[in-house]
Amino acid sequence: MDIKRISIYICSGCEIGNSIDIDTLKDISEKEFQITYFKQHPNLCSKNGIELIKNDLNETSANAIIIAACSPRQNTKTFSFDDVIVERLNFREQVVWPHEANDEDTQMLAEDILRMGIAKVNSIIKPIPFIINDFCADVLVVGGGITGITSAIEAAKTGYKVFLIEKENELGGYSAKLHKQIPFRYPYIKIEEPLVFEKIKEIENHPKIKVFKSTEIKEIGGQPGEFSVKLNTNGNKNSLKAGAIVMATGWKLYDASKLSVFGYGNFNNVVTNLEMESLAKKGKILKPSDGEEVKSALFIQCAGSRDQEHLPYCSNYCCGTALKQIKYLREANIDSNAFIVYKDIRTQGHYENFYKEIQNDNRVFFTKGEVKSIAENEEKLLITIDNSLLNEEIQLEVDLVVLALGMTPANSAELNLNYRMGKGLPSLKYDFPDSHFICFPYETRRTGIYAAGSLRSPMDITASIEDACGATMKAIQCIEATKRGESVHPRSGDRSYPELYLERCTDCKRCTEECPFGAYDETEKGTPLPNPSRCRRCGICLGACPERIINFSDFSINSVSSMIKAVNIPDEFEEKPRILVFVCENDAYPAFDMAGFKRLNYSSFVRIIPVRCIGSVNKVWISDALSQGFDGILMIGCKPGDDYQCHFIHGSELNETRGENISETLEKMMLEPERLKTEFLEINEYNKIPEIINNYVETIEDIGPNPFKEM
Repeated sequence: MDIKRISIYICSGCEIGNSIDIDTLKDISEKEFQITYFKQHPNLCSKNGIELIKNDLNETSANAIIIAACSPRQNTKTFSFDDVIVERLNFREQVVWPHEANDEDTQMLAEDILRMGIAKVNSIIKPIPFIINDFCADVLVVGGGITGITSAIEAAKTGYKVFLIEKENELGGYSAKLHKQIPFRYPYIKIEEPLVFEKIKEIENHPKIKVFKSTEIKEIGGQPGEFSVKLNTNGNKNSLKAGAIVMATGWKLYDASKLSVFGYGNFNNVVTNLEMESLAKKGKILKPSDGEEVKSALFIQCAGSRDQEHLPYCSNYCCGTALKQIKYLREANIDSNAFIVYKDIRTQGHYENFYKEIQNDNRVFFTKGEVKSIAENEEKLLITIDNSLLNEEIQLEVDLVVLALGMTPANSAELNLNYRMGKGLPSLKYDFPDSHFICFPYETRRTGIYAAGSLRSPMDITASIEDACGATMKAIQCIEATKRGESVHPRSGDRSYPELYLERCTDCKRCTEECPFGAYDETEKGTPLPNPSRCRRCGICLGACPERIINFSDFSINSVSSMIKAVNIPDEFEEKPRILVFVCENDAYPAFDMAGFKRLNYSSFVRIIPVRCIGSVNKVWISDALSQGFDGILMIGCKPGDDYQCHFIHGSELNETRGENISETLEKMMLEPERLKTEFLEINEYNKIPEIINNYVETIEDIGPNPFKEM
């Protein structure tokens, strides 16, 4: 490892200089670490302060600098310097603001943070990015519906070469089957010609887009920047490379045969909303049973949707589609009558104007209610509606019933990924591709593959077009980041990647099985085969590895262990417990910053180490901390579950499971299991931090000192 020539800069502004003894910190750096280059400045982030650092870097041989000032989440660009390691020590938000000024324990906290920072810098190297030699920047779009077409056009407009794959022999998908489209232009009251046909013309004439129709994907392997794709077009085999993929395979109509209560399949004149489009395309709307003109129709909303026995969710497009199809009927026959029964009418944004337009038609009858039964009387359908707005049963006699069926996602297994974790995209319980839906909706668990449109979530045409633009932007960002050797979200710009010392690998498969993103393939024996540009740099594999063979250049088993061992642990007679706190950098760490900003006070007995994810905590760090004499270990990460998500999918859950196993080990060592605890925190729950910390410190004080302090 390179010898570190470290310079230390401490900002005395923002109450730092008035709250701790900086001269003592200087003595520690000189006497304990032989670092003599130590400067303080009253406003280090100012132009003058930055020039001071830059001038020093030009004049000295320093290859690493330590900046003790505000949180590393602040002034990130300001304190970025090329060709040197930069370590930020959080003296403002996590030392002086949440703790008592000029207090002995606050001073000891600052001293330990300095020791930990120096220890870390001495045990890391500056990341050298992973660069793909035969890099490909082309975009692959899978699916030729409105979403895929839009994605291809937008990517091509920015200068990227695009391959568009469509399994059918024509482009357009469901959008091309429509008679008319819901209003998408001001004043949003008139149905319009489907937009997709204009886009099909545009795509077929674009020089940067190559379209493959009647084509199946036989296999996709590789990683961002070098995806290898095998195709089958009408029996002819092709292959291509891509830098990123937009998955836009669309949706399927819910199976109406499962809705026998509505008479579909039993009565010819009960049709789906998609079949209604075909009827409308013929001009006059005719009954399927006898070809007579439809004079009255009932539109049943949420047919199987928002129903725990069928589709528990709203499909978003159905209400607008029903209003549009009522317009078909009324324009085809001015004497016709339309009835619509609904659970709720959901027409968001400008669609509300269209809803009001239909409401103003006195031949359209709306009621909230439930369809109790459907029967047939000669050529008429008899419908009984219960729980209506009239608070009584309603009997209707109509020529046609139209069922508003919901959307289900297409099968993402059509990708045929050559990944050990499956051919398709991991999915949620309703089979929509899993993602971090709160922060990063387009991301899937397969780095470089972005879900868009109704494959990702139920949505209408306008929303699908917007969604395609968003997913395409993310695909382009991925291409450019991968070209530079950098990670995508949530550690955007990270140039480190996992490096494995395979000579010591026992083929236990924990890294390959626990990686949320499929970054590892494996040999038949089980030896991991890393794909670095698939990696999101979460470090979960580092936390999983029992042999400690996985490390990042700036986040390693050794670097964190050295920080733990650098803390000055008081003996049991001083009655000053030490609590090691591993905090997730995504939610917990910024929550601690906000607690400091709000001047919320908590115990200064804690020593915080930020980690990429609490799923990256390796059990060796627990052992090191206990051996060092820490009295308790607290791990705080993102909340798992459907309502809130770990930024790395299941890192928090993995940590909790590992923690249970470690607690059993503690009991065998005759140590109380309470010495290890896991908490979950949302980023906006900073106000809970004093209670979490202080209650845990109180628990540790009740248990007593770590017996390893005596050894």
